[in-house]
Amino acid sequence: MKTIPLLAISFLVAILASAIGIISVQNAAPVSLNFIFFKSIQMPVGIVLAISMSAGLIGGALLQPLWNLSDSQNSRPKFQANPEESDTVQY
Repeated sequence: MKTIPLLAISFLVAILASAIGIISVQNAAPVSLNFIFFKSIQMPVGIVLAISMSAGLIGGALLQPLWNLSDSQNSRPKFQANPEESDTVQY
């Protein structure tokens, strides 16, 4: 059952990569990013999009174990479905 979500994620990444390719071909003009008083060098829009998408994917992959760790610590206590059963707990 885990193959369907993995296939959907792969499909989404492929669509995003295709969109970046199409947008970068159509918009080859160089741009520079401005944030407060920082200014980057001029580079094509496609490279900016590719770097942004890569940073987001890598950041999400690195933060996912932290989200899973916090979910497991805050989860509700498990209970038995039938209290008359032995000490085995069904999850």
